Amino acid sequence: MIDDCTALILAGGDSRRMGRDKTALQLGGQSLLQRTIELMRALFPAVLLSVRQPLGGLDAGIVQVCDGIPDAGPLAGLCAGLRRAATPWIFAVATDMPYLRPETVLRLAARCGAHQAVVPIVAGHPQPLAAFYAASALPAFQSALDGAENRSLRAALAALDVCHVDEHSLRDVDADLQSFVDLDTPEDLARARRYFGERAP
Repeated sequence: MIDDCTALILAGGDSRRMGRDKTALQLGGQSLLQRTIELMRALFPAVLLSVRQPLGGLDAGIVQVCDGIPDAGPLAGLCAGLRRAATPWIFAVATDMPYLRPETVLRLAARCGAHQAVVPIVAGHPQPLAAFYAASALPAFQSALDGAENRSLRAALAALDVCHVDEHSLRDVDADLQSFVDLDTPEDLARARRYFGERAP
C-alpha cells in the first residue's frame, strides 16, 4: 500500500476513436472502470474518480470529482483531483489501461522523493496518465489550465521538477512495457480480450 498517495482515475475522455464510452467496456467479466478501481484500491488508501459528470451505479466509497472547466482535457481532471486529495501525492491513471501492473506503479512510486512529478518515458514519449504528481504541482497545473489555449498537460509539466523514469528502469518489472498500452480503438479492445482470455485462470 502506498500510504501517502491517492489514486486519481481519469474517466472523462470522449472515447471518439472507440466510438462508445470506454468506462463501460467489458473485459474479463468486468468493466474497464471497475478493473481500474480494483487495482487502485489494492495499491492506495483512497481512490478518486475524475469525471465530466457524475456516474451512476458505482460503489458509494468511490468519490467522484467533476472537471472545473468542461472539455478541458486531462489537465482539468488533474487539477480537480489535486484539490480534492488529502494526501501529498496522487497517482493519475487513465481508465483504459488494463495491462497496468502493480509492480510498475510501485517502481514509479519509489522515485517520488523531493520531485513534483514522476513520469515514465516509453519509446521516447512521456506517459503523463500513468504518473505521480505532488500536491505542490497544483499551482502550475491551474495556471496552465487558466491561461493556455490548448491546455496541454505535457506543456504544463515543463513548469515542474519532474523525475523522468526511462523504460530501461522499468523492464525488469514489465518486460514488454505493457502497462502503458491503452485501448483507443475497437481493435485494441479485441486484442485485449484475446490477451486476457488466453491467460484467464
